[in-house]
Amino acid sequence: MKLGLISSAWLGSHVGTAEGIRRTREIGFDCIDIFADPLEIDIQERRLIKDTCLENGLPVISVPCVALGLSDFNYAVRRFHVGRAKQYLEFCYELEAKNLLLVLGDYIWQQEVIQPHDQWKWAAESVRELGEFASTLKLEIAIELEPFHYSLIKDLLEMERFLDDVGLPAVQANIDISHLALSGTPADKIKNLRERIAHVHISDCDGKKHGDLPPGRGVVEFIPYLEAIRDTGFDGAISIELEYSPDPDRIVEWVQEAYRETATLLRGLQLREAGETKPSSHNSPGI
Repeated sequence: MKLGLISSAWLGSHVGTAEGIRRTREIGFDCIDIFADPLEIDIQERRLIKDTCLENGLPVISVPCVALGLSDFNYAVRRFHVGRAKQYLEFCYELEAKNLLLVLGDYIWQQEVIQPHDQWKWAAESVRELGEFASTLKLEIAIELEPFHYSLIKDLLEMERFLDDVGLPAVQANIDISHLALSGTPADKIKNLRERIAHVHISDCDGKKHGDLPPGRGVVEFIPYLEAIRDTGFDGAISIELEYSPDPDRIVEWVQEAYRETATLLRGLQLREAGETKPSSHNSPGI
């Protein structure tokens, strides 16, 4: 497996776009996920991202997209968000990524007023259209499970049902280990998604609240989840998700810690291929 970093780790710090990509490679990561909205960045920024990744030998695996309007009750809003997500897919294609990481969001108004089955249907229809478009670009869509009370997909049973309703091989699951822990999902349930996993996220939490902490800072027992993911036959990228560092001035140390702890986990389980990226010699000691 490859070990990657979602570039949102650098947001809110002094580390800019190009430096963040370079730092990611220097620390030792094998790949990167690019957190950027193609509707908010210009062509120069897009070119900077691609060129810097190429120059540093850091392939892009995924582009996260939060598209809460795909299940909106207003048809015009859904059409806008489908169009926006298609631009994300084109951005994936431009970066030669593997997948679009898609976050669908929540049921509105506590599942009152608007029938939950209607919101579910609208989300499935929207994602089916996106999956068909992704197929033409030879891309996959990875649906993220969100461990919140009113999330459309908040557990693995709902993930299975949603993938079945969409019914396209290009639309698969993202497994976020922290989210599974927060939703109380045991690791042995992952086997039900065998051959339906496109991407994996890893981070830690306190067991009660969404955290995106470096592994080892919280209570998540990673080994059973990693073993279960391995046993499905998944052999893609595991990307560390870090957001909202408590000390942005020490962001590099924060990312280094996450890399070190995750790499140790993967090495202990022999999940990271021999000969994978090694940290650069000019990194700080102990990485």
